[in-house]
Amino acid sequence: MSIDAIDIAEEIRNALPGTEEIIVQYLSGYLVDDAGEDEDTFQVTRDMLESAAADGRGDAIDKLLTRLSDMLEVQIKARSQSRAPTLRKLGNVMDMSKAGTMSSTIALSEGVDLESINKSKASRVDVKKLEKQEAKLRAKIEKRSKRDLYEGSKLLDMQRKQQSYEEVFMKVNSLEAAASAKGKSKDIHLPSIDVTFGSNRILTGASLTLAYGRRYGLIGRNGVGKSTLLRHIALREVPVPAHITILFVEQEIIGDDTLAIDSVLKADVWRDHLLREEHELNARLAELEKEGDDRRFEDAREEAEARLADVHERLADMEAATGPARAAALLAGLGFSEQDQQRPTKSFSGGWRMRLALARALFVKPNLLLLDEPSNHIDLNALAWLEDYLQTWAGTILVVSHDRAFLDAVATDIVHQHSNRLDYYKGNFTQFYATKSERDRNMRKEYETQVVYRQHLQAFIDRWRYNANRAAQAQMKIKILEKLPELEPPPSEDTEKFKFPEAEKISPPLLQLSNVTFGYTEDRSILENVDIDVGADSRIAVVGANGAGKSTLIKLLTGELSPLSGHVNRNGRVRVAYFAQHHVDSLVPTQTPVAFLASKFPGKSEQEYRNHLGSFGLTGIIGLQLIGTLSGGQKSRVAFAALSLQHPHILLLDEPTNHLDIEGLDALMAALSAWNGGVILISHDERFITTVAKELWVCGNKTTVKFKGDVQSYKKLIVSNIKAKP
Repeated sequence: MSIDAIDIAEEIRNALPGTEEIIVQYLSGYLVDDAGEDEDTFQVTRDMLESAAADGRGDAIDKLLTRLSDMLEVQIKARSQSRAPTLRKLGNVMDMSKAGTMSSTIALSEGVDLESINKSKASRVDVKKLEKQEAKLRAKIEKRSKRDLYEGSKLLDMQRKQQSYEEVFMKVNSLEAAASAKGKSKDIHLPSIDVTFGSNRILTGASLTLAYGRRYGLIGRNGVGKSTLLRHIALREVPVPAHITILFVEQEIIGDDTLAIDSVLKADVWRDHLLREEHELNARLAELEKEGDDRRFEDAREEAEARLADVHERLADMEAATGPARAAALLAGLGFSEQDQQRPTKSFSGGWRMRLALARALFVKPNLLLLDEPSNHIDLNALAWLEDYLQTWAGTILVVSHDRAFLDAVATDIVHQHSNRLDYYKGNFTQFYATKSERDRNMRKEYETQVVYRQHLQAFIDRWRYNANRAAQAQMKIKILEKLPELEPPPSEDTEKFKFPEAEKISPPLLQLSNVTFGYTEDRSILENVDIDVGADSRIAVVGANGAGKSTLIKLLTGELSPLSGHVNRNGRVRVAYFAQHHVDSLVPTQTPVAFLASKFPGKSEQEYRNHLGSFGLTGIIGLQLIGTLSGGQKSRVAFAALSLQHPHILLLDEPTNHLDIEGLDALMAALSAWNGGVILISHDERFITTVAKELWVCGNKTTVKFKGDVQSYKKLIVSNIKAKP
């Protein structure tokens, strides 16, 4: 009976319950594929199980390995026999006395003389079939090696996740390496790096060049590997010089009883480490002072005093004394009130914990700061402050962002990741776009010129090749054509288009709030005396700090919440579609996009659903993949496709740009600008607001009022108000 990986995995789970699933999956595949090929197969299995299992489970592991050996006995014997040398009968009788010389291939073929057998025979091998089979074999070997690499990397990732922030920080940024940084360049220049993720190659022979003090915006399509590159840099899986400190803001912090302000202070592990050492040295010196004038006590005092002086010097270099003030200022800029700063981190939501992670990184002030979509987790108020703060950042920044306005405000250079390489452009995103557009136009023009030239040569050759008078000229043209380099067309522009169905015309008013007051309890109101009128031609952007009531306003308009007082007037025929900030929660990860749309809006064929998904950039096989396997941007596209099938008159959009790449964002803006229905949106993206909205409303102080000015004016007002605070 053939044993497969599922049987092995079930046996491991039964024998050692609680073993991590990633190890179970790895070992089951490893044993089925490699049992009998290496005498150390079961020893490797034992070592991995002992390292993962709790103490005292040695007997269970012994029994398990015995059981696995019995289960795989047949396969082990079969593989051993297939590798054993066998005697073979020669195809031809060979008279050694008549042979001139020994065949050059006899030593390579286990005693069979290939040359003498085939010398007088024509080969019957189909060369094309042989090449095809060899290609299949190479692909199989390569796939297996990549699988082993991928499974191994997953194990390493699991090990990394078990390390604390302090352990990872000290491993990536050692005190000794930083102490030797004086006088050394903090520029990074790696002329050729390769980056892989599992079986996917992200970069091949790419040049990573980051000049100290520059701020780089890293851009590229969804799925190209930008976040993977940041993680490789953060863990020094690419050879960044050891004296350059690195910090990567990727995930929210883990909530516990630590106060927000203390969490920021503890983020600088060096500072925390040196302060503890200072305290220990002072305590030791105090003890030594009580001792006599014995020589050995004097030596100990001198040693402790010398070390204390060194600690004080390092603390002064990192401005440790100003730590609490700097931490409070950072938290205030990111929207934390004085009361919030004294709350435990576990009391904050995921979005606010992400802000804490950002504040911690800014407090540490690493030489190289890595940010992954920082604008996704903060409101427009905090984003305005962050843009202003980063413009004076002393070190190097590498930030992944799809927010053009953010990149225009922060970036001094743009790094374009595509086709397994990195291209560099001076200037912000607007300058990059102009330069790249001009470069692409020139490349297309040069390509078209080359095509015309080659067509002209080919036409001359075809016309005069067999003409006696022009044959020599034709031959010369053939030589010219053959010497020309292979012509490759320039990469095509990846453009997307979204399309919302035209809204039916209905008589106003469509949706109104009149003198509305809302609160979850009567004694604690969130919004008071709100008046707003939404029509078919409305284009309203709602901005304000987190917690000011923006999402509450949207939910009052949808009817999800009911006011404490006032009136909500809604046309009986109006259809309102709502794109929630956490729209992923409304999708079913175990369904395909086609199945999801069919379950929500039945009555169409599979092809019709696929065509509809295609109008939101989900083409080809994507419509038949499980939603759980899609990227954030693709899930947003599924949500928009479902939204449009409601045939709405009004769209209420809460942070719709968070997961879209630049091309998807452009497509959404174009679709909304061309649509004839009403739009109310909440967004932190300045360019999106400027393009789509005609009115700007501000939520704050329990009310919503129209702002007389544009987004830039509002952001400048926010920054000036923050700076004016003592």
